[in-house]
Amino acid sequence: MDAQPTPSAMTIDIERIMAMIPHRYPFLMVDRVIEVVPGESAIGIKNVSASEPHFQGHFPDRPVMPGVLIIEAMAQTAAVIVVASLGKEAEGKLVYFMTIENARFRKPVVPGDQLRLICRKERQRANVWKFSGEAKVGDTVVAEAVYTAMIMDN
Repeated sequence: MDAQPTPSAMTIDIERIMAMIPHRYPFLMVDRVIEVVPGESAIGIKNVSASEPHFQGHFPDRPVMPGVLIIEAMAQTAAVIVVASLGKEAEGKLVYFMTIENARFRKPVVPGDQLRLICRKERQRANVWKFSGEAKVGDTVVAEAVYTAMIMDN
């Protein structure tokens, strides 16, 4: 997957992300979307900070971002694709995981890292969407997964 933004891609800031998806601190895992192509793909950014609450217990002497939160960050980036594809009527709707397949965690993510969340729509039928995603720190893939989600009214 290409991790570089295209010149014509839309950038979405944190205020717009919060209008699009219902997640809030401490569970909003995407700080910016540097590229979204409605109906196709998005690249999200997550700046990993030592002040995040999960680092208090995972692990106190060697903080590591939990793998499930990396997948959640990919899923939130994918939710931006869904809303960008469906338009304003989809804003704030919930996107629920249905499956997570082929999840792989390749390298620990630690405070100070910047995650680049690269998500691509594989297919969509009605309100069910399938995505592939990978998370990178620099040029290194740290996690990847294929996941299916359903968009629902609140």
